[in-house]
Amino acid sequence: QVPLLESGGGSVQTGGSLRLSCLASEYGATFYSLGWFRQIPGQEREGVAAIDIDGGTRYVDSVKGRFTISRDNAKNILYLQLNSLKPADTAMYYCSANSRSRGNRGGEWLLEQRFYNYWGQGTQVTVSS
Repeated sequence: QVPLLESGGGSVQTGGSLRLSCLASEYGATFYSLGWFRQIPGQEREGVAAIDIDGGTRYVDSVKGRFTISRDNAKNILYLQLNSLKPADTAMYYCSANSRSRGNRGGEWLLEQRFYNYWGQGTQVTVSS
């Protein structure tokens, strides 16, 4: 079983927008945080945005003010709104869920991969100049 199913990736020009969605299929689990990570060619996978069980959010510096993470708890859907896209945002984006542990609300731990134990298949975002 694939616990998380992503969609919404695509190809846009600089300044464009996309909205990524992630549907959780692992029903009944308590997720202390949900997050989006991306793999840029030639770089390590990095945390992009995450939201914890209390609604606190954390963003990597490079996307602050441009990306917004949100969730629909009733429908088990995680979203990432990507605005003002840049070529540097080109990457494979993965949604992930953490049922392991938690930290302080909105803390930097939200972007640390070691907390996450469920992963989606990834959706490609390509931004052209």
